[in-house]
Amino acid sequence: MSENKVLTDLEIAQRAAILPIGEIAERAGINADAVEPYGRYKAKIDPARLRLPAGKTAGKVVLVSAMSPTPAGEGKSTTTVGLADSLARAGHKVMIALREPSLGPILGMKGGAAGGGYSQVLPMDEINLHFTGDFHAITSANNALMALVDNHIFQGNELNIDPRRVTFKRVLDMNDRSLREVIIGLGGPAQGVPRQDSFDITAASEIMAVFCLATDLDDLRERIGRITVGYSHDRQPVTVADLGVQGALTMLLKDALKPNLVQSIAGTPAVVHGGPFANIAHGCNSLIATRTAQQLADIVVTEAGFGADLGAEKYMDIKARIADVAPSAVVVVATVRALKMHGGVPKDQLKEPNVEALAAGVGNLKRHVHNVEKFGIAPVVAINKFATDTPEELEWLLAWCAREGVQAAVADVWGRGGGGDGGDELAAKVAAAVAAPSDFRHLYPLTLSVEDKIRTIVQEIYGADGVEFSVPALKRLADIEKHGWGGMPVCMAKTQYSFTDDASQLGAPKGFIIHVRDLIPKTGAGFIVALTGAVMTMPGLPKEPAAMRMDVDAHGNPVGLF
Repeated sequence: MSENKVLTDLEIAQRAAILPIGEIAERAGINADAVEPYGRYKAKIDPARLRLPAGKTAGKVVLVSAMSPTPAGEGKSTTTVGLADSLARAGHKVMIALREPSLGPILGMKGGAAGGGYSQVLPMDEINLHFTGDFHAITSANNALMALVDNHIFQGNELNIDPRRVTFKRVLDMNDRSLREVIIGLGGPAQGVPRQDSFDITAASEIMAVFCLATDLDDLRERIGRITVGYSHDRQPVTVADLGVQGALTMLLKDALKPNLVQSIAGTPAVVHGGPFANIAHGCNSLIATRTAQQLADIVVTEAGFGADLGAEKYMDIKARIADVAPSAVVVVATVRALKMHGGVPKDQLKEPNVEALAAGVGNLKRHVHNVEKFGIAPVVAINKFATDTPEELEWLLAWCAREGVQAAVADVWGRGGGGDGGDELAAKVAAAVAAPSDFRHLYPLTLSVEDKIRTIVQEIYGADGVEFSVPALKRLADIEKHGWGGMPVCMAKTQYSFTDDASQLGAPKGFIIHVRDLIPKTGAGFIVALTGAVMTMPGLPKEPAAMRMDVDAHGNPVGLF
């Protein structure tokens, strides 16, 4: 192999020295009887068995977010891992908290969620492929619920469920557009009651949401019981508790609920647990994982999906309302490449130096930075360095951040690793931000109406002039108020590529309206999902899926996995 060949993420991961998981647990301060090994390099942590030193205070949270993503890539997970490694290198007791990858994007086009280059969590291939089976458990629990719902209707329908108003959906951890709309129960009276149905991807499941927001096993059971599966013929909500199956579903999830322990290439302990998407769900790893990491470390570096308009806003307004996990510092990841793309440069021309395009696209970053400030936190901009970035472009972006009064640093954690010196300057600025006082606040109070909560988000965070509700959405608003669900926060389902609900509108658009086509009460998770534009809760595969490049070698090792 040529010495000049750039190794792929998979090749770097396969060549990395990986420690036995028991050593990582000991490094994290986890007592042996709280560790449940899944092979040599993965384990589950039983929070109920953790023994912690007396007087240990909860670790501070660093939330990593980003500008609006582009096909050029931003490297948010890579920055998260590299930053944590750099903080550990500086002497801080650190843990990483990430979401689990979904097989749909892995086999489609987005890729995994284990970081990249020399800032990855390991074993990368196992994390991206099945891992410890959490996604399968969530999928099974979700679909067991739907089998029980349809069986209840078939067996006499004591709850008077209207088959036309079953709102809960089956799920699959795959991008499969053919399952967006289906008919079930065909084949005669013995095959069930025919009705129109549809599938979501597992990451959009409400079971996934309650799994990631539950504080413990009892809270998980209660939240599952509150899930609304549909409505009766007299338009009353029917819940899982009405069916009496919350216990069975909790049983299917009891082992999955324990956080997964792995490591970075540099040996930093990492918990990887839960995986809701941020464009159609709330986009954060499990609350149990974050709190477990806080119990063990002084600094927890976590991330929220996609740009700060989606994952970070939901972290602040949904996850941080439930428990004391508000961030002490927020990092906004930006790249020269992505900013040039927001400035109008096509993907195939991003390698060419273009400070003018950088200046034209920086408005996207500016809006994200100032949005973070609305939560009472001064962000730090991490400029994730790519090999094609020129010194002039990097210097221009650093100077722009200085003029805006924003702390910023160039991070080369893909190529030089957080365990090396690639993230030292970023780590120093983030450590200073963690130590500085902040005044965290939510964007809106829960006492606002659902309509006003949505309007606040679209105007304050997206920069829209207003919001337009479809006729079905207006009817749903009335139902939400009628059933007493108006006090819940809002989870916006919107394209990740734009502040608007039109994925083609890059940069920092003005003078637009957000179109809400429907509202879905997630009464177990405790939020209202607002579907905007053409966003899909079951994605499709691209014309040439990444799966076409994947295989295994003669020894069973993955090939072509990023």
